Amino acid sequence: MPSTILIVDDEKNIRRTVRMVLEGEGFEVEEAGSGEEALARLPEVAPDVVLLDVQLPGVSGLDVLDALGRPGAPEPVPSVIMISGHATLADAVRATRAGAYDFLEKPLDRDRLMVTLRNAVERRAMAK
Repeated sequence: MPSTILIVDDEKNIRRTVRMVLEGEGFEVEEAGSGEEALARLPEVAPDVVLLDVQLPGVSGLDVLDALGRPGAPEPVPSVIMISGHATLADAVRATRAGAYDFLEKPLDRDRLMVTLRNAVERRAMAK
């Protein structure tokens, strides 16, 4: 059964591009355009990995990451890979401390994304 990836980014073109790459690699892909939508969809989608943009309108990616660490979050918690084109070192440190698996900068490098994603999926499989 293919792994499910939830892409959370407010930029539709980024979601579409990453979706095409991931589906081409055999992943099932779901999308959310905001932090609120991601939190609402998490229980139904039950993703193995969440690709989560740091800067989202409304609920930020870091707030979504924090919510995944609270009681009532889906179990096991999906691996989270933070993505950002404008993040600071402080954002990366905060995300890592909050449990992010990795932190990738936009524009995303396809090879690095795939290696990171496969490692995150493997980690999630071991957690199950």
